[in-house]
Amino acid sequence: MSLSARRVTLPTITPIVLQKRVIKVYSEDETSRALEVPSDITARDVCQLLILKNHYIDDHSWTLFEHLPHIGLERTMEDHELVIEVLSTWGMEEENKLYFRKNYAKYEFFKNPMYFFPEHMVSFATETNGEISPTQILQMFLSSSTYPEIHGFLHAKEQGKKSWKKIYFLLRRSGLYFSTKGTSKEPRHLQFFSEFGNSDIYVSLAGKKKHGAPTNYGFCFKPNKAGGPRDLKMLCAEEEQSRTCWVTAIRLLKYGMQLYQNYMHPYQGRSGCSSQSVSPMRSISENSLVAMDFSGQKSRVIENPTEALSVAVEEGLAWRKKGCLRLATHGSPTAPSQSSATNMAIHRSQPWFHHKISRDEAQRLIIQQGLVDGVFLVRDSQSNPKTFVLSMSHGQKIKHFQIIPVEDDGELFHTLDDGHTRFTDLIQLVEFYQLNKGVLPCKLKHYCARIAL
Repeated sequence: MSLSARRVTLPTITPIVLQKRVIKVYSEDETSRALEVPSDITARDVCQLLILKNHYIDDHSWTLFEHLPHIGLERTMEDHELVIEVLSTWGMEEENKLYFRKNYAKYEFFKNPMYFFPEHMVSFATETNGEISPTQILQMFLSSSTYPEIHGFLHAKEQGKKSWKKIYFLLRRSGLYFSTKGTSKEPRHLQFFSEFGNSDIYVSLAGKKKHGAPTNYGFCFKPNKAGGPRDLKMLCAEEEQSRTCWVTAIRLLKYGMQLYQNYMHPYQGRSGCSSQSVSPMRSISENSLVAMDFSGQKSRVIENPTEALSVAVEEGLAWRKKGCLRLATHGSPTAPSQSSATNMAIHRSQPWFHHKISRDEAQRLIIQQGLVDGVFLVRDSQSNPKTFVLSMSHGQKIKHFQIIPVEDDGELFHTLDDGHTRFTDLIQLVEFYQLNKGVLPCKLKHYCARIAL
């Protein structure tokens, strides 16, 4: 018996080389940064790169925005979206931009669903026993079998016309419908308006000016593929809470569990920029910080909240005294007369302080970074040059509180409550209201800052 050997030729495996592209990302002060990225990079990956390159603290609120200035629209890009795919829909002559900034409201509906789904806007396609909590409503959105219906009146821009019409709308898993007869939900009265599988949801930045909208709370459906203003399906809500509810519900119905995965696992990217390939970074959360005492031979954790607060106040005062010495001219200690002036100016270096911006500009900045309870900034008062204003978000509304100077025995203090609680400088005031609600509707939580790239 003879054995013959047969030569087998193995197929050649060609490695897949990802094509790289250069993208430009802008910050709120219009500075920009060019990045060379692979074609499968996600929005979250781009944020991760910029966080690392600029040494920012990653608190999971950094977000990429798609900005379309020619039609006055903007949207939050979801963390899993492929950036190059989005850029491929842009027209050659359009001056569209990617913006990198904070968005504290991006996943807030997972933390506080009660703020996003008001009872008068939610009903259910099937009979439900008893009351449904906001958390259960959220679970229904993520389920493939059940869903809540969002309903209410919206102003709709008529196709090819400048006029707007107030119509009753109904949002279901299959799309957005409007009623041809009052508030009737009967199938024969419902007409299809838009689906969201092949469209993205944008908010309108200048709806009144650009589109003649009746209110400032506009949003619209825009096809994924390139199209002109005629392809937009413009809508307008009566108030911010209503717009937020519609936009949140559409995001949940469009992406479902993918949004929850983005929220729970923020570092799962599709490209080489995921957590496995980058160096560890600093992150911060409310539950990861503890008060420590290093005054003795051994350090210890301060368990007593009152003691921790006292230590924090003492350290803050000591830090401010050192800051005053550093700010003094020629390195000499400040005299008592100079100390008051130094205290007046020390806040200017803080990221939450915005010098001479208007009330409208402050509101725009807070809305951009998310109408979450406790988002705030401090600014100069335009009506009274000697005072300051604390602008903050609460209950999806922006409120403004005047910070008034009070003089006592030649010393100048700042107060929010007619002198009952006094602070030597604005830093001390902000730190106090970050720990205590006081006269405010809630504690100060997230500051608005303009970052530079």
